[in-house]
Amino acid sequence: MSGQAVHDYNSLIEREPALLEESRAFLTERLEEVRFVFGGRMLSPYLRPHFVTRGEWRRITTACETVFGAIEKVGRAIPNDRLMLEQIGLIDGERELVAIDPGYEEVSVTSRLDSFLTSDKYQFVELNAECPAGIAYQDVAAEMFLGLPLMREFRRNHSVTPMYCREHMLDALLTIYSRVRGSGDRPNIAIVDYKGLPTQREFELFKEYFEGRGYATTIADPRDLELREGKLYHADFKIDLVYRRVLTTELLEKIDECRPFVEAYKTGGAVYVNSFRTKYVHKKMLFGVLTDERHRHYFSDVEREAIRQSVPWTRRVEDAKTTHDGNEIDLLDFMRCQKETLVLKPNDDYGGHGIYIGWESDEGAWDSAIEKALEGDYLVQERVTTSREIFPYVNADAGGVQMIEQLLDLDPLLFFGRVRGAFTRLSSSSLANVTSGAGMVPTMLVD
Repeated sequence: MSGQAVHDYNSLIEREPALLEESRAFLTERLEEVRFVFGGRMLSPYLRPHFVTRGEWRRITTACETVFGAIEKVGRAIPNDRLMLEQIGLIDGERELVAIDPGYEEVSVTSRLDSFLTSDKYQFVELNAECPAGIAYQDVAAEMFLGLPLMREFRRNHSVTPMYCREHMLDALLTIYSRVRGSGDRPNIAIVDYKGLPTQREFELFKEYFEGRGYATTIADPRDLELREGKLYHADFKIDLVYRRVLTTELLEKIDECRPFVEAYKTGGAVYVNSFRTKYVHKKMLFGVLTDERHRHYFSDVEREAIRQSVPWTRRVEDAKTTHDGNEIDLLDFMRCQKETLVLKPNDDYGGHGIYIGWESDEGAWDSAIEKALEGDYLVQERVTTSREIFPYVNADAGGVQMIEQLLDLDPLLFFGRVRGAFTRLSSSSLANVTSGAGMVPTMLVD
């Protein structure tokens, strides 16, 4: 298992303190050099990647791709399945956008399945199907980590393979573009999201990569775009292909200021990846659909088993009866009695906002959380088994390196439903979320 590689790497740190200090100086310099930041803070203050073995990687990819096959079926079925549509919980503005044909069938071209891997379990916590972040960060982190003096020494006795995904992102964009427009021309690309977001540096890393491959690229705020003779423009830059990073929820909040961007999507003024139809499967209640016995007929036996093993039981928070492990339950009574195994999440938010963790709450706080959940669009989800490892952490304030235990949130990256790489988020708390303060490291295969 990968635990042996972790042991060997940490033993190397103990034996070679000079290499540790050299690696700390190398990483600090490189992080500043490439401005590897998220919201103004260093994103990867660690001196080791997350190792997975070939066998573990096969488990991961098989589970991800099998479950994603079931997710694609949900995306195709949901427009004509009233129960599914009600469960997912689209609002009026989202319903208007998902009704528009983007010109291709895929419900999510690029996506990310956030998960936890242990020796005997592999479980998901959510799907980011709309505009997953982290792809460019992962690639740049992998390049930096391979250059660590500690890694160079470690690789004398271990085969380490990084996984790069910017190329797959560009290929996915171009594949969809050629499918919609036909082959021949070289599209101008726009990376579209609001100004001033923590992910700005990732947009810049993508722009550098796309332009290095010969594709003119701009980073644009959707409020700054114009329609001219049916075509989308950012100042004098004509946009053929939109790499959409603006979330539908946040777009709808400012939709009057973004009319040209929305109109170009409606009229085919540019090709958009991902399309707005990702909302069918991006909502967190997707897992409620997958684990609802009433939808079993959509899935194959292999998909049902993968869902049973990897997708946590999920339901919308409401005063109703439902099922759990095949038994009928009163949902609210069950939630009050089983707080040690449950978490509450908003159906459509990110960054760890609004999450209530049952096993970290006393009874009064949990009862209050349930009442708040009943007032909004919330779901209850069964606790998954998490994993932790010891990592060398660069403490900028103390000026040294500490060995600290971290929670590992493994995030496989999928393109057209196939896993092409992954990164791992690390945290000292139960929420391994970069927006909430967690860091990230590249995921690498180790032999």
